[in-house]
Amino acid sequence: MEIVLIALPAALALAADPIASLIDTAFVGHIGAVELAAVGVSASVFNLVSKAFNVPLLNITTSFVAEEQALMRKEEEFSPSDENGKYQSKKLLPSVSTSLALAATLGIAETVALTLGSGILMNIMGIPADSPMRGPAEQFLTLRAFGAPAIVLALAAQGTFRGFLDTKTPLYAVGKYFSSAGNFLNAVLDPILIFFLGLGVSGAAVATVISEYLIAFILLWKLSGEVLLVPSEFDGRKIFSYLKSGGLLTARTLAVFITITLSTSVAAKQGPVAMAGHQICMQVWLSISLITDALALAGQALLASCYSLRDYERARLIIYRVIQIGLGLGITLSFTLFFGFGAFSGLFSTDSEVLDVAQSGILFVAGSQPVNALAFVIDGIYYGVSDFGYAAYSMVLVGLVSSTFLLVAAPAGLPGVWTGLFIFMALRVLAGVWRLSSKTGPWDTIWYTDEAED
Repeated sequence: MEIVLIALPAALALAADPIASLIDTAFVGHIGAVELAAVGVSASVFNLVSKAFNVPLLNITTSFVAEEQALMRKEEEFSPSDENGKYQSKKLLPSVSTSLALAATLGIAETVALTLGSGILMNIMGIPADSPMRGPAEQFLTLRAFGAPAIVLALAAQGTFRGFLDTKTPLYAVGKYFSSAGNFLNAVLDPILIFFLGLGVSGAAVATVISEYLIAFILLWKLSGEVLLVPSEFDGRKIFSYLKSGGLLTARTLAVFITITLSTSVAAKQGPVAMAGHQICMQVWLSISLITDALALAGQALLASCYSLRDYERARLIIYRVIQIGLGLGITLSFTLFFGFGAFSGLFSTDSEVLDVAQSGILFVAGSQPVNALAFVIDGIYYGVSDFGYAAYSMVLVGLVSSTFLLVAAPAGLPGVWTGLFIFMALRVLAGVWRLSSKTGPWDTIWYTDEAED
């Protein structure tokens, strides 16, 4: 129950960005297949460039904050950092201020890279200058880039709350204020900007960026009430720890997104109709996967807390439970999508050819959910014990094998793409099972230490 009570609010808070993408996909899909395909390519590029650093920062923040919080509770109560007691009610955690500083820097760098390099990135994706997708794809990506700082800061704030084992506050912040905050605003602005003002895909990008800054502002406002966000000095050792672990997870994240982006590139070469159908499948596939990602972060935060306190018996229990719940959740999602995907895909397009393509991917979208669930849960277990090295090296190898398959299977079209993505997730699970059953690294301590140490 403890795992579920952390995971449920986290799933809803995590859904903010994917729901924004789903809303954009639904509205843009009614403009035309070319525009829908263009947004699909741009979204893939945006995810690759921005999340290459965002995801590592999020996971490292969760683990480091959970460890600091657990050790702080074990020691004496937090003392005032100001003689007037100004910050007496606020926590002073080096991991939090370091994370936010890095988040602001990364966000600005991502905006510059995406804005100046949109043309080069489209070339890398295999979208030539004379393609009908090229113009709207560049427009969407250039405008979407301005939301990168808000996304990174919001993720750093969420990572902090997760480290506190508090997933309700981010949900409270995003859900209560401003009538569901950013997503509600995005849903309102999309039709106004896209259709009424005639901005097309540019309107979708602007609506999403506005919603992202609103969500980031609310989360930082809530966090400032609990934590001293800007201390008088930064801990250089903490910055080094972030950079070291971040380097490993950045390599891992790049391996993931290069594989996903390669699959999108192969799909885009099949033409606008095929790419539009693939975009529907991918948006649903990635969005649903975040439900199990929330379960993974619950396991990560709980595991990081008890592992730092050397409570290995509880650590083993957490590992068993998140795997059990993850597998059950994956099977449930598989059946739900198999019977409901047809009706759901109709929300994204009225083009019968596009819908036929999307429907042909039902076995990929639905059948892969149990494997996806286990892959995400195992990721959370890695991060909970700071096993960042193996997480990175194994993913690079898995990504290399899967990418090679995607290139070889390219002539098979979308079935080859979907098969390659399924193999990618299955290999992640196999690598994780091997690691968890090994006697190396932190796993030797967890499995073969009978009692918690003082």
